[in-house]
Amino acid sequence: MTNQKILLAAALGAVIGSAQAIELKTDADKVGYAIGVDMGSTVKDIGGQNVNIDALIAGLKDAYDGKEPAMSAEDMDKTMKTFAEARMKDMQAQYEKEIAANAEAGKKFLDENGKKDGVKTTKSGLQYKVEKEGKGAKPTDKDSVTVHYEGRLLDGTVFDSSLERKEPVTFSVTDVIPGWVEGLQLMTEGSKYTFYIPSNLAYGETGAPPTIPPNAVLTFDVELLKVGPADAKAAAEESKPAEEKKDEAKK
Repeated sequence: MTNQKILLAAALGAVIGSAQAIELKTDADKVGYAIGVDMGSTVKDIGGQNVNIDALIAGLKDAYDGKEPAMSAEDMDKTMKTFAEARMKDMQAQYEKEIAANAEAGKKFLDENGKKDGVKTTKSGLQYKVEKEGKGAKPTDKDSVTVHYEGRLLDGTVFDSSLERKEPVTFSVTDVIPGWVEGLQLMTEGSKYTFYIPSNLAYGETGAPPTIPPNAVLTFDVELLKVGPADAKAAAEESKPAEEKKDEAKK
């Protein structure tokens, strides 16, 4: 029996078993059910509202029992091609809707945020607020920086945080999104700023799936801990203990 037929048989047992509310006593029961749940989730994700679950079960059973399919191979290929094309159109429509909605929400936020006390807007559209002004060096695009930061979506969702990891990050000023490149060069060592970055200075219409949606305005709390030469990141890596390097190499 091929791997595909094994999966189909297991999924069939899971689907039918779930409908009959069987008890999951054995490992075979549990494996079959787990595969069935995974298969059901996949069917739902790819457009379950357009899939007849009874017909799906019938197809699984016919394939498992070795019966002649009720459809020809040509008809099945044609049906699945049409389904896939329709699904792609739906996904594209949803994507375009999300792009437009996020662009509108981002513009509204930035328009209102730019009027708040302490918030400044640069020519590029970057907005920032000085939470604490430092007295140290100001980085250029030739430098590296060590920072602590937390990034959030407009709904408050934290998508990245060195604070949560309890470890600052060192990188070259030009190795990040344009909003950061500009914002970092406004800061001095020891400063704490909040950046409000328009999508065109962040990840644009593409976003950074799965954490950052298309056309997302991003908010970052940034603390500039240290300014150094552009090769500071490499130097920091080189200075790590040998054991630590070995551990990282295993990741």
